Amino acid sequence: MKKRKIYICSNCGYESVGHYGKCPECNSWNTLVETIVEEKPDAGEKGRTYAKKTISRLNEVLSTNSDRIVTNINEFNRVMGGGIVKDSVTILTAKPGAGKSTLLLHVANDLALLGYKVLYASGEESESQIKARADRILEHIHRNLWVVSDNNMDNVLNYIEETDPDLIILDSIQTFTLDEFPNSRAGSPTQTMECAYSLVKLAKNPSRPRAVFLVGQMTKEDEIAGVRALEHLVDTVLLIEGESGEELRSLLTTKNRYGSTGEIGFFNMTEKGMISIDNPSAFFITKRDKGDIVSGNSITVVREGTRAIILEVESLVSNSFTPYPSRISECMNREQLNTLISILEQRGGIKLYDKNVVIKTTGGIKLTEQSSNLAVIMSIVSSVFQVGIPNDRVFVADVGLTGELKKVPSLESRLKEVDRMGFAKAYVAKGFIKNLKLNNLEIIEMKSLKDVIDDIFNI
Repeated sequence: MKKRKIYICSNCGYESVGHYGKCPECNSWNTLVETIVEEKPDAGEKGRTYAKKTISRLNEVLSTNSDRIVTNINEFNRVMGGGIVKDSVTILTAKPGAGKSTLLLHVANDLALLGYKVLYASGEESESQIKARADRILEHIHRNLWVVSDNNMDNVLNYIEETDPDLIILDSIQTFTLDEFPNSRAGSPTQTMECAYSLVKLAKNPSRPRAVFLVGQMTKEDEIAGVRALEHLVDTVLLIEGESGEELRSLLTTKNRYGSTGEIGFFNMTEKGMISIDNPSAFFITKRDKGDIVSGNSITVVREGTRAIILEVESLVSNSFTPYPSRISECMNREQLNTLISILEQRGGIKLYDKNVVIKTTGGIKLTEQSSNLAVIMSIVSSVFQVGIPNDRVFVADVGLTGELKKVPSLESRLKEVDRMGFAKAYVAKGFIKNLKLNNLEIIEMKSLKDVIDDIFNI
């Protein structure tokens, strides 16, 4: 075979016959690496052979979307769109120590217990290290779970042929190499993409579909290491979020061809691994006795994916002894908090020019929706007055610059969740509730922020 020299960008995979100091594709400096490639001789048009494939009418193609592998991990099923599609390829990424391998080991053993055969291939850890983790987090390791420590992709493909698994897990894709590309190191764009292509081809085999999970390493920019094409290649991209020192973990889907993008599941990281939080609304509310009313907190409902979750907002207002009082928030950006404070001062008649204001949510959930604005303002008012809001009140409305309450999306599903959790009253914008059947929840429609403040605090 004829050999030739090319230059490949280690950041984006761009190929060039000449060397550049700066990659023309991704504008990265000093990333073009000299690579020797072998060219197969051209057999000519007559010598070429093409794989014979059949075309099908779209309405006659059998859909496998409803044929899913359903685990016993409810939050995982939710994020996957109801379960794992049998011929799908999923990539899971997160910061080091977030729980990628732990979660997938839970999934692997759970499916093994359900009768599926699973192969867990690791290019980073030895078999004894994987076994030590399994002994710590799993009550019983099923014999249907196979494990191998080998970063040679050719060997892994042979193991797959030998064991014939239903689910294949590679941890992580950036550590595997194919012998066909000896001049490319593990983690390079060529090796990463070619290893992924081989698994996609394996998973999509119509006569023997398989589900594949790839663990993807994360860069310091919090993105999947390697080329962006890897995310386009797979069917589903999952992201685990959560600080290493905290128990709460969020599993988020940023791409899903078989479900809702943006769906989120919650897990509790414990010594026994990642435990599914099946009722997040109860998890994110501080449990208090019926008469135990604390100032500075309020309840709202947010949407995470397709699900409504009840959330507690806490505020702390204190005197400032500097010309510029602090505005601190762990759950929303500072500009949004300053906007709500300005609305409260101008439309609610409560002055905070000499007050420090601190906002947070139970569990650290980010307030990205406008539906929580009324609850944030009411928690601040409660802290200013040092008067607690009754624990059975919920606030679900946006607040405009005019001080008027505004409708929020999916209001009915939010109120149904409030009703399910047993709350007594929900404050919403006036004129948007029609023929909503609830068990015990009383809907209180208000026109303005001032009306809500007057009603709650009897001003």
